[in-house]
Amino acid sequence: MKLKNTGMKRHLYFLISIFAAALCSISVFASTEEKPGPFVIPELKTWEAGKGAMTVSGTMRIAVPSGDEELLRIAGMLAEDWKTMFGYLPGIVTEKGTEGDIVLEIKNDKRLDRLSGGSAESYSISITDRVRLSAATARGVFWGTQTILQMADRSIPGGARDIAVSLPCGKILDWPDYGLRGFMMDCGRKYIPMSYLRKLTRIMTYYKMNTLQVHLNDNGFKQYFGGDWDRTYAAFRLECDTYPGLTARDGHYTKEEFIDFQEEASGMYVEIIPEIDVPAHSLALTRYKPEIGSQEYGMDHLDLFNPETYTFVNALFKEYLEGGEPVFRGPRVHIGTDEYSNKDQDVVEKFRYFTDHYIRLVESYGKQAVVWGALTHADGETPVKSENVIMNAWYNGYADPRQMVEDGYKLISIPDGLVYIVPAAGYYYDYLDEQNLYENWTPAHVGDAVFAERNTAILGGMFAVWNDHAGNGISVKDIHDRLFPALQTLSVKMWTGTETALPYADFDSTRRYVREAPGINFSGRIGTEPGCVLEMAEVTPGSSLPYPEIGYDYTVSFTIEGKAEKPGTELFRSEDAVFYLSDPVSGMMGFARDGYLNTFRYSIQDGDRLEVTVKGDNRSTTLIVNGRVIDRLEIEKRWHNEGKSVMYYVPTLVFPLQQAGDYRSRITDLKVYNHQL
Repeated sequence: MKLKNTGMKRHLYFLISIFAAALCSISVFASTEEKPGPFVIPELKTWEAGKGAMTVSGTMRIAVPSGDEELLRIAGMLAEDWKTMFGYLPGIVTEKGTEGDIVLEIKNDKRLDRLSGGSAESYSISITDRVRLSAATARGVFWGTQTILQMADRSIPGGARDIAVSLPCGKILDWPDYGLRGFMMDCGRKYIPMSYLRKLTRIMTYYKMNTLQVHLNDNGFKQYFGGDWDRTYAAFRLECDTYPGLTARDGHYTKEEFIDFQEEASGMYVEIIPEIDVPAHSLALTRYKPEIGSQEYGMDHLDLFNPETYTFVNALFKEYLEGGEPVFRGPRVHIGTDEYSNKDQDVVEKFRYFTDHYIRLVESYGKQAVVWGALTHADGETPVKSENVIMNAWYNGYADPRQMVEDGYKLISIPDGLVYIVPAAGYYYDYLDEQNLYENWTPAHVGDAVFAERNTAILGGMFAVWNDHAGNGISVKDIHDRLFPALQTLSVKMWTGTETALPYADFDSTRRYVREAPGINFSGRIGTEPGCVLEMAEVTPGSSLPYPEIGYDYTVSFTIEGKAEKPGTELFRSEDAVFYLSDPVSGMMGFARDGYLNTFRYSIQDGDRLEVTVKGDNRSTTLIVNGRVIDRLEIEKRWHNEGKSVMYYVPTLVFPLQQAGDYRSRITDLKVYNHQL
């Protein structure tokens, strides 16, 4: 998106001491004059403490009623996650369950139904000599399993697998304030690998987030490309048969993998909302077919007065929506419709016609349409369907939320001035102001428009990552570094709402001990206490190391006895990055990730004996040789458009450790620290 000018207690929680920082996965409970309650994210709605604790041992089983296939599937997921986290696979039985078991059941609870307003996502957990998880729906049961996993994980020191899990006895009643809790990823201006989208979806489920909007096409800003639309970056990320050649060649999703992705997410009760953004942000389409581009408003705008535009876009949506098993599998499809010019009334009316047309086109395929709010900006007489239409309320100058509700739209609260992350752009947020959001925001706050909490016109909320500055060096790791803590915070505000019990400082200091998700550590965090987390006397070529990578902030040091290395010689690699002893272009030391090559001004020479240190954080990567800083690659201003526009280039690295390269040099005394020395 482009920059806009935007300006009690149901229960008490207090932390007992956060045990030693060395504990990677500790039991942190809130303490009251009564009984302690568990810290989980998002915060529980109610906790009624019992006496003592239940020990969950390696003999624990997961019990489900006979004949309930969906609960059996959920039990299977819980068992696999348990194995990942604690090292043993619980058995699954179709019986009532006994002492020490986890019991899953579909059961109505009148009190819970009353408290939750009939939410299909509510659940209850009773912990006595067994764990009994009940909900009116399988979806509610699934969210309850995530609570159990978080509680269990935090009950043992350091994630140790030989220590039994201990769960405090008590009763949980839990439900969300908002039914839609989501995130939007701009994949158009930066390719986001499917492997990460899958990880992201699992992370979202661990925090009870249930909607991921995937922005499938977009383009950069022409001022960063010589003011030339023909040179400006643009991409359409889906395989396309109707228009061969439309699909981006620098990264895209096949139909098969996108279908699999949606089905996998649905299996974890996360809806994928695919977005094809028209009629603005559409340079990828007009580059394929220039005659449908607007000469008046720019080639990122479709020509709304050209009948060929409608023929083209109709056929594009048809490819992904038609048939009994369409490519877009979920119930909702996003059609874009934001930030088109309102230069004159004729184009405004045509934009309104276009929006209405594609709402109805999507509906004709049995889907619910989702749009970006734009109808205040495009105020006019041409009717636009509102019944059963969802609107992303992002900027009140484009769509006044109160007016949109009055007109009949259901809103997703995604206010740009509060929840937009635009990495390294210099506007909106690089990292969200999480304290302000935690203390003051819920989806009822749509910019400066504030609705009553749980207003039925507000379906829920989202936050977003917009990769506006195509080519700025930002990696997927950098995006994750910004996204994950925001996800933790906003999951609380979308589920728990206003009545959080913990002060932000306590929440912030404690959430660092909650993992991303079972089996996922995309941040590359190793340990919690600052120290040396890996030592190796010698690293032999081609060997595998115990960790795939080390995340920000780190120090990696080693001794090298240099040999002449051919260009492209790797020291280490992971799935996401390569560190070179001799990069493939200049023969210097350097690294590559996300298609970017970053080079230090230093080369290893035959006969060198050197002490090498690499330090990295979320702003820079530094090379030190024999105690002297050789090169510090840090965020760099790059000027464009005759010095009128600046782009910040980011040369960061999550250091790869997974596999040693095929080098001739000798590498000894490797030390990896999870902090900067």
